[in-house]
Amino acid sequence: MTASFEHSGLIRLAILAVGGQGGGVLSNWIVDLAERNGYIAQSTSVPGVAQRTGATIYYVELLPDTSSPPVLALMPSPGDVDIVIAAEIMEAGRAVTRGLVTPDRTTLIASNHRMHAVSEKVVPGDGVIGNGLVLPHIQAAAHRLICCDFAAIAADTGSHISASLLGALAGSDALPFDRAAFEATITASGRGVEPSLRAFGAAYAAARAPAPSPSPHMPAPDHAAPRAPDVAHLPDPVQDMASAGLARVIDYQDTAYGQEYLDHLASAARADAAQGGDAHQFAYTSTLAKYLANAMCYDDIPRVADLKTRSRRTARVRDELGVPSDAVLQLTEYFHPRTDELLSLLPTRVGLWVESRPALVRGIARLFSKGRRLRSDRLVPFLMLYWLAGQRRRRRGMLRHHRELAHMQAWLGCASQLLPLNYDLAVETLGTRRLIKGYSDTHTRGLAKFDRVMQGIALVQNRTDAADWARRLKTAALADVDGTQLDGVIQTIQSFSGTQAAE
Repeated sequence: MTASFEHSGLIRLAILAVGGQGGGVLSNWIVDLAERNGYIAQSTSVPGVAQRTGATIYYVELLPDTSSPPVLALMPSPGDVDIVIAAEIMEAGRAVTRGLVTPDRTTLIASNHRMHAVSEKVVPGDGVIGNGLVLPHIQAAAHRLICCDFAAIAADTGSHISASLLGALAGSDALPFDRAAFEATITASGRGVEPSLRAFGAAYAAARAPAPSPSPHMPAPDHAAPRAPDVAHLPDPVQDMASAGLARVIDYQDTAYGQEYLDHLASAARADAAQGGDAHQFAYTSTLAKYLANAMCYDDIPRVADLKTRSRRTARVRDELGVPSDAVLQLTEYFHPRTDELLSLLPTRVGLWVESRPALVRGIARLFSKGRRLRSDRLVPFLMLYWLAGQRRRRRGMLRHHRELAHMQAWLGCASQLLPLNYDLAVETLGTRRLIKGYSDTHTRGLAKFDRVMQGIALVQNRTDAADWARRLKTAALADVDGTQLDGVIQTIQSFSGTQAAE
């Protein structure tokens, strides 16, 4: 028993978890723990909107068993909760906003990893809300805070976050039960006992001696970007970015494609040096090294098929889902390519010929109007994907590559023309390529925003503050999906330029 705990009081505990985080398992463990140790326990839950989009609040009340049956509450009351467990750091922040965490009584146990919300994912730019915005508030709101990456602890021990959160609860001494009682509860469950005990022990130690909060656990990339000796002829400030870009381009296509990438950078570095690039740490060439790799490695059907048939992908899925190596893993892929994506696979002349015949295009659209699900763990679907991935050898002759190349050359031409006139504006022009990403509708929206930003840059390119306006245009384009903020910036530019951008 923990000597400092008052046994006579009611213990109120709230667990906030989204679907799949094991909040129900954790609350069941706590109820079983209490009942095994002479307490009356009641657990209720209020589900969120849906899995991964809304948190479920599990509420548990514990009371030492007495002769008279108690009346327990069904929901937590603001300012009246002793322990709050948040399975993700933003859930800890929501608990604070709901008034469940108070500095006079609440022990807050939170995992500091992130599960990004839909509102963060739909932002065209970086919509992720960092932990730094939440952490000071939960520290100030809680009587005691235990914050660690309990998801990483669970992954490292081959278990689930519910086990590591139970270990943190035991290590906090917030409940009047010793460690052996917690472990006995896990053992009695009879499922995944050994991994759960490992996660429990590691989290128990972390709660006892909390270290500085680690950064969110991020999966390792599929492909390392080794330093390529080919970039040695480029300026020193450019080499790291160029090395990473070169590795990506070669992985995407082949060594010859990588040489094309280096040729573009070498040409840009010479022009950069002529414009005093040393004083700018070759910002123009460094920016090009990043965004040219993105432009040359556009997402198309062969690329998607290639990524889905790599052995490392299966290993990563097994690791993320916790599937043992001796278990059968079934993978179902969903494909619904649009008509223009299918036509983009054709040789350039053939694709243009088909596009010029609307009746033929409509017929193709009818054939492929429905999405298809393929079991890539089966031989025939896997061979289909493998064949599609192999079509990257034909990529330079495809209609899609023809159009991507033309678009890339126009972008590079615009930036190179601006370089001798306004160095900073040329750098910002290269950075507009950030707006183009993904495939299908996402790619189309990005292209539309890119075109509008480039039109805006054309309107201000003769101003001394043109680079500032280019940054404003790009920031506005990245801020929302529908382009409302971008509309506002363009209207402002039109108001002082006396022109009207094309619709």
